[in-house]
Amino acid sequence: MSYNVVMMKVSTNGARGRDVRPVRTRLLEAAARLLADEGPRALTTRRLASEVGASTMVVYHHFGGMPELVHAVIAEGFARLAERMAAVPRTDDPVTDLGRLALAYRANARANPHLYAVMFGGVPPGGQAPPAAEPVASGAAFGAAAEAAARAMDAGRLRRDDPEHVSAQVWSAVHGLVMLELAGQLAGRAESVLISLLVNLSVGLGDAPDAAARSLRAALDAPAP
Repeated sequence: MSYNVVMMKVSTNGARGRDVRPVRTRLLEAAARLLADEGPRALTTRRLASEVGASTMVVYHHFGGMPELVHAVIAEGFARLAERMAAVPRTDDPVTDLGRLALAYRANARANPHLYAVMFGGVPPGGQAPPAAEPVASGAAFGAAAEAAARAMDAGRLRRDDPEHVSAQVWSAVHGLVMLELAGQLAGRAESVLISLLVNLSVGLGDAPDAAARSLRAALDAPAP
């Protein structure tokens, strides 16, 4: 089932607005919020159970322990990102598609800021290094970008290169902008800066300036997935 469906809040027994999402989903989001806002010391089974109105045994039932919980938070973040990226339709313009994928990446981060923070910068309990995302998780999220890059090369828009390498460059650039935006550093300018960034990156990768600008403006004008 799509996470967009289970994210819905519905009413039961006349209690409007009651959160009836699966407890696992609520635990993951509460854990991400605690880690992102208060740090690893705030993430205890007692505190987490209290956040969702459950017993501490529920935490162990769903995850086994805190390390497994943090890994599950990261996996959930990448699953939501992959779903958002997969919703971007493929068009006849691969550079537009790269732009739309970048915009989808930004939209996902804005919709899930706590999960995003833990995916790329959260520290699990005990001050250990954050667990690395499984390659399959990030691969599922960014396979479409590598495919669009390959099509752009086949169309003569970008210089021939390793599509995954190009995809990683786009990801790196967009991720930096998103981190600045979430930190409040690009208020009101993030979208225009992102498009300019992508135009400059595309030109650096071999595209013609006018063509890059047209394609990426089309990405911005397209309906959000």
